[in-house]
Formats: sequence, C-alpha cells, structure tokens
Amino acid sequence: MLSIRALWGIFNEEEYMLIDKLGQDMINNYCAYLRCTGMLSGLSSESDSPYINSRVAENAFCLVTGAENLSRADCSADAKLGKIGIGIKTFLAQNNNTMQKIAEFNRDASIIRNKSPKDVVHIIANLRNERILSTMRIYGLESMIYHCVVREPGLIRICESSMDLIDIKKIKNIKEKNKRNSISFEDGKKEYSFNLNKNTLFKRFDTRDSILSITVQIIKDPYNILLSRLLAYDTDVKKDGYIIKKHQSVILPLFSDRGGRKVPQKSGLNQWHAAGRPRSYNEVYIPIPKWIHNEYPDFFPGRDEPFALKLPDGNKISAKVCQDNSKALMSNPNSALGEWLLREVMNLKEGELLTYEMLQIMGVDSVEVYKINDKEYKIDFRPMGTYDEFVEENEKK
Repeated sequence: MLSIRALWGIFNEEEYMLIDKLGQDMINNYCAYLRCTGMLSGLSSESDSPYINSRVAENAFCLVTGAENLSRADCSADAKLGKIGIGIKTFLAQNNNTMQKIAEFNRDASIIRNKSPKDVVHIIANLRNERILSTMRIYGLESMIYHCVVREPGLIRICESSMDLIDIKKIKNIKEKNKRNSISFEDGKKEYSFNLNKNTLFKRFDTRDSILSITVQIIKDPYNILLSRLLAYDTDVKKDGYIIKKHQSVILPLFSDRGGRKVPQKSGLNQWHAAGRPRSYNEVYIPIPKWIHNEYPDFFPGRDEPFALKLPDGNKISAKVCQDNSKALMSNPNSALGEWLLREVMNLKEGELLTYEMLQIMGVDSVEVYKINDKEYKIDFRPMGTYDEFVEENEKK
C-alpha cells in the first residue's frame, strides 16, 4: 500500500495533467461534445453562460475517452482512465476562485454533532482522506485529479488540478462563519469550508488558468432546431405520445400575404363573412398553400376524405381537405373548427372579424399539423414567424 508521503509525491499537478495524455482527435471530439451540449443550454437555462449538467459532463468525458464511469459508485472519483481517478466537476467561473462541493458526509453526521470546530475539521479531514485512499485502493489508481468544466458567457474552459489529501498536520485558520453554520480552514495548500447543515465539504478552485477553451454560441430556439433535425432522419421521433415520421408535419399559415400580410375578410378564418349562401358564424377553413401539396404530395388524404383531427386540448373533431386544388382544411360539420378556433381560442364574438393584428397580440400566425397515420392528425399553434421559417427551410432543399 502506498504511504501518505508517497501519495503526496504522486499528486503533482504538472505531471498529471490528463488532457496532455489524450490524443488530439480525442480532445477535438470532447470539445465538440461540450460545444454542442452548451449550444442547447436554452433547453433548461436562460443564462448567457452555457449550461452543462454534471451527469452530462461525466457521460461526455467517459464516452469520448473510453474511461470507466464511476459516477454512480460511492467513491471519490467519477471516472477511471488507466491508473488515474478523475473527479469531474462543472460550475460557473464567476470570479475564477469559487468554493465548490467535493464531498458529502450525511452518514457521518452523528460523529461530528456537538463537537468543537477544531474537532469537526479534523474528523472531516480524516474522513475525506480515507475516501480518497480507499478509492485508490479499490480501483488500483496511482493518482487522482479534478477535471473541471468551467462555464462563463459564451465560453467553456477546461481546468485540471490534483485531488490532494488534506494535510492534517498543517490545518490552520479554523473559523466559524455564517452564524456558525459553516467552518472554514486551510492546510497550507488549499482552502476548504464545511457546511454543518448539509454535512458538505467545499474546496476553493482557482480556475484562472485553463488548458482548453471552447467558444459556444447558445441556440435561441433549441426545441425547434432539435425537432427539425430529428425529423430529418428516417428513424421515428416520438412527440406528445405519437410517433412522427420523416416529413410528417407541415406548417399552415393563418393569414394571407397577397397584397400585404392580413387575414382575408371573406375567406380563410373569416369564411363565415363570405357573400352568397347563408353561412354559420363558425364556418372557417385553414388555407393550405399549393406549394405544400407539391412538396408533400402524400401528407394529406384525398379531397373530401374524412380524418380525425386532435386539438391541443385533447378533443377530436372530424376534418377533411376540400375546395378547388384542396386548398382548405375544414371540419365536418364545417362549424366545429370555427367554434374551437374563433370562440374558444380567439375569444371572438359572433360576427367579429379576425384580423392579423389580433394574431400578433396572441403571438401566433400559423398551425402545425402532424400526421399520425392516414386517418388521424394532430394540430397545434405556432409562434409568429414559424411559417416563414418553414417556407425558407423548404426553399433550401
């Protein structure tokens, strides 16, 4: 077994920088994984700093390097690569000198209860050292390091440092803080803090010097990007409990751009206002531009063939494609779609015209229709600009 003195010699930061031991291709792939993950930060964060979940950071590192994933084991390392144990951490840079959690001692709470600050520090230091040493023994490790994924606006940086044992003989500057809820201390090399309420040990990480820097441009609308990319594959994609296959959804406008962007007063969603025969105030249709039939000829069923259309509230109505050139998506009876769209959603009174300005206030200008199968479809609203994006995507094909 290695002695503590020998272990102090092993923990040499310059000698054991892990990134230096990886091939360039591996480093490039790792950077690409982190960049892509950071670009999707908008899925769960509004910050301008990339967000990377700790589990994602661990999985990405192990996937690229081939390291053994130890993150679910009760030990001091999240991964093992050869004879090196790696504690993988991800956190915000802030002032590049932050306290970060390195260990929890909930099961040991009883042995530090009612102890003096000095006794608490020495107990925790011994427990921490034993965890590191036992991890090294169990997994046959020769060194332990921290691999830190540090995030700041538009940037991910990789920093590494040795995972030192706490030098118990040199512990000093023991101070109670935060109304005696935490105890800070040093060992001549590192600064630590122990939170008594959460039984958690923190260590100060100096992240001013990084060994890798990865620029990240966070995607503003990651959900639509992901959906459009997934639908580009032949494999099935599941959405809202349905299986949606390649090209199995289209965007339909709720407006017309003939002679300026507007909702026509006598057609489309204001079809009830058209001249001629008497009409129900709820008679409407959603226009289907001709180019959509050309681009997706098998998406809709034939003219006047009924199908079920599921609304966002879960209700279903009978619908069909009708009129010349199959230009209209209507319900059967033709009042059902208007009752839902004009009365329930738009909250319009009978005889009140829908205008484009009203759509702008609601923040929608189109609907997305999903094909579940030949007899069942699903519809939902989409925000302003979605139809224009759909047109642009298809023009680029």
